[in-house]
Amino acid sequence: MSGLSRWSFALFLFPLLSHGQEWRYYGGDAGGSKFSPLAQINKKNVDQLAVAWMFDTKDVSDGSVFPSRSAFETTPLVVDGTMYLPSSFHRLFALDAETGRIKWQFDPKFNRYARVTLHFNRGVTYWTDGLRKRIFLGTQEGKLFSIDASTGKPDPGFANEGALDLRKGVADSFPTTPYGLTSPVSVCRDTIVTGAWVADGEPLGPAGDIRGWDARTGALRWTFHTVPHPGEFGHESWEGESWKNRAGVNAWSIMSADEKLGLVYVPLTSPATDFFGADRKGDNLFGDSLVALDCQTGQRRWHFQTVHHNLWDYDLPAQPLLYTAALAGARKDGSKIDAVAQITKTGFVFTFDRATGKPVFPIEEKSIPPSPIPGEQTSKTQPRPVRPPPFARQSFSLSELTKVTPESTADCLERMKGADTEGDLFRPVTEKPTVFFPGTNGGANWGGGSFDPATGTLYVNSMDVGAFTKLLRRPDDAKLPFRNQGFGRFWDGNNYPCQEPPWGSLT
Repeated sequence: MSGLSRWSFALFLFPLLSHGQEWRYYGGDAGGSKFSPLAQINKKNVDQLAVAWMFDTKDVSDGSVFPSRSAFETTPLVVDGTMYLPSSFHRLFALDAETGRIKWQFDPKFNRYARVTLHFNRGVTYWTDGLRKRIFLGTQEGKLFSIDASTGKPDPGFANEGALDLRKGVADSFPTTPYGLTSPVSVCRDTIVTGAWVADGEPLGPAGDIRGWDARTGALRWTFHTVPHPGEFGHESWEGESWKNRAGVNAWSIMSADEKLGLVYVPLTSPATDFFGADRKGDNLFGDSLVALDCQTGQRRWHFQTVHHNLWDYDLPAQPLLYTAALAGARKDGSKIDAVAQITKTGFVFTFDRATGKPVFPIEEKSIPPSPIPGEQTSKTQPRPVRPPPFARQSFSLSELTKVTPESTADCLERMKGADTEGDLFRPVTEKPTVFFPGTNGGANWGGGSFDPATGTLYVNSMDVGAFTKLLRRPDDAKLPFRNQGFGRFWDGNNYPCQEPPWGSLT
């Protein structure tokens, strides 16, 4: 919840946590299924829940003392009876999972006066080789700490006395531009795989490269260039020198790993800037691609680009979901498939054989309208999976205007004067105010989905809040000839969406 950093945990007073009741990964397992087999809390007794304990990190900012606000987006881990969670200012706490008592805490000395979009940390990563037990903590300043899970002390054998500077090698030319970690790293075959949160408001900035590090020493093992360099696969998808120092194409969300296959699955974002791409003509690989990398070498095994030449900020926001199931119509013999599902902002779920990258269901390339912006070259087509059907709203017409209250209807009509509203999710933004769905928040976002292996059901939580923006022509001496202006949500003055409900769904 924005502006708050208090986390309370309600539970029944059951015996000590068993291994089956643990939560060792951000998504429950390395593949992000977010599934729990526990049945103690159910529809019959959920109304009897009472607070057993409450813990307050006290790390909160409303913007009055520190220049940036905070949000509490942490998913705690529970390992061997200990709960691990970071605060919005990246302090790491180890709590007794049954009592909430602090066992230890680690302070990375994060600069709370740093100007960022928002102070937050979505979680940490637990790793053990049977001897060492470590918590990997990332910060928005671009540091990765290896902390002894038992003592809370930095590992002196990891990088520089337990701290690894991730800015080196990717942000050297942009020393004042934000670069850091807001989501937990992935670990596969004793290799830490890092993405990053980077600023995408300017066309140039720190690289969004994916890197692999030795989990014991912090030594760099490999680098995968998310914007291909000359001679690398995909470089031809960038016209001229537009690839050089390109911002974006990073993995700010959570990655997944298949230890057996030795693959890490990386959801990448759009290239900068979000709504104007005349300075980066081409499909812009590996923007908005799901990329499967060998976790020990960084070699690309396969990829799929979900949006070509993105002009809508349709990042891949969700952790790729690994699951095994017999999918109707996917195989003639009805056998199970080891699959990966990429849930998107656009409302599509793209499903692949996670070893080969072959689509489980057909994906069609369908034409989209060209942009009227001078110099812009939209992709002629965009991919759309035939199955499953979209889980979120992808268009809007005036007939669907909200009628929740007369005041909301009038407010939305006033805001929409002169706006482009007709069309679907791939209508280019123009110099007129433009409404498009699902919008830059999705559809789905970093919450992603959940898979129930008992029923073979994939669940997706989504929202329907459109985007509302336009492109503004800039002076001749500006870095870019166009910038988006008035970027916001398609809602009224009380933040009620301007289209009729529902405004969110569980599918």
